[in-house]
Amino acid sequence: MPESAGIFHRSYLLVTLGACALVFLAAFESLAVTTIMPLVSRELDGAGLYALAFAGPLATGVIGMVAAGSWSDRKGPVAPLLAAVGMFVLGLLIAGTAGTMPVLVSGRLVQGLGGGGLTVALYVVIARVYPPVLHPKIFAAFSAAWVIPSLVGPFAAGVVAQLAGWQWVFLGVVGLVVPALLLTAPALRGLNGVPAADPATAGEPAAGEPAPGEPGVKTAGGTARPPGGPAKLALAALAALAVLGLNLSAQVPGAGGALAGAAVAVALLAVRPLMPRGTLTARRGLPSVILTRGLASAAFFGAEVYLPYLLVERYAFAPTFAGLTLTGGAIAWAAASAVQGRLGTRLEHRKAVRIGSAMVLGAVVLALVTTVLAWPAAVAIAGWIFAGGGMGLMYPRLSVMTLALSTKDTEGFNSSAMSISDSLGGALALAGTGIVFAAFSTTTASSFAGVFALTAVIGVAAVAVAPRVAVVPAAGKARP
Repeated sequence: MPESAGIFHRSYLLVTLGACALVFLAAFESLAVTTIMPLVSRELDGAGLYALAFAGPLATGVIGMVAAGSWSDRKGPVAPLLAAVGMFVLGLLIAGTAGTMPVLVSGRLVQGLGGGGLTVALYVVIARVYPPVLHPKIFAAFSAAWVIPSLVGPFAAGVVAQLAGWQWVFLGVVGLVVPALLLTAPALRGLNGVPAADPATAGEPAAGEPAPGEPGVKTAGGTARPPGGPAKLALAALAALAVLGLNLSAQVPGAGGALAGAAVAVALLAVRPLMPRGTLTARRGLPSVILTRGLASAAFFGAEVYLPYLLVERYAFAPTFAGLTLTGGAIAWAAASAVQGRLGTRLEHRKAVRIGSAMVLGAVVLALVTTVLAWPAAVAIAGWIFAGGGMGLMYPRLSVMTLALSTKDTEGFNSSAMSISDSLGGALALAGTGIVFAAFSTTTASSFAGVFALTAVIGVAAVAVAPRVAVVPAAGKARP
């Protein structure tokens, strides 16, 4: 197959359509739930669990990511993908039939397991099916799959919640699974015979030895020896529990601060072996790519979930119109992603990441200033368009760099590490913003100002690390 063929060539068409359909599904759910959660929190008297409803699925998603990454490396991405979709649906059903906030959060935790596995499995599908030259285009297509949900998702979710009840926002997404799977099934059948690694070409390591590019073998990108399958899952579970504990630490009188600090330390120690060596210290190359992904996710999503909340509580927006904040950001994300896909190598990876991280930071600072100075809501809404544009510019490039620094034996591990950083960064930020929001609950303005101040600090860290994401060829079978 000539590499000049596009992602919609007949050889790739079913995989492209199926994968984009699943991204569409996850996008619609994310935007819809973020829109209605202020209403759900009010109806179920669950303000104390508001942050956990978002941080929880990100935390349990780490477990799903690790499981899917190991499973994909051993058996290929088909079975992990199907299992992840099943867990995703089960979580939606639990949340959609919940009568209390704790039950709804439980459904979100199950949903997170499936969502995390879905992300990693799709990344491995991309690595196995498409040549490297098409990676920027397929990741741009993933971002474009957010366009329709961003146009209709928040508004539709608000309308459904007001007319039929918020439960149908969760249950309605379940109905999207059937057509998505029907579209994806033919493509998955074509991948059934794809192994995790071809011993004849990749060089299968001896029993007990690390694969090329994994710890124990020096690589330019810097890796750490990953633990075995059960140990990986145990560490992922420990990190998830630490994040959940961080969310609940504010409810422990007197010892909340100490428990919060301990939870953060446990989460970082647990996740360290699941990422390339040097990630937490921003080592140049792959480690900084992974870290930047997590910091950008933390700054963006830590602020985004509170924007509709701000509009509903302080500016008296209806949920239908509060969700328009998400629409503008998502459209900008997709548009910027399409632009970077067309520019290709004319826009250097590191430059795209530096510009994108700066745009996210600027938007968060604008939201903070709007809150403190009581500016019109339109200022924060317009500013969030820049945040979406920044994410669209750098997210596909971070994905491309991760695959470029991977060998066939480490695609699952590195994709899992990137997704873990993405998810855990967002989860820790949301846990932190939840604590800050509760601590400054004397006034609405100070609560939201604290949230945006914290995410702005995280955004500064992302801008500082961004210049260190230069692509370094991986050892062994480096991708061109």
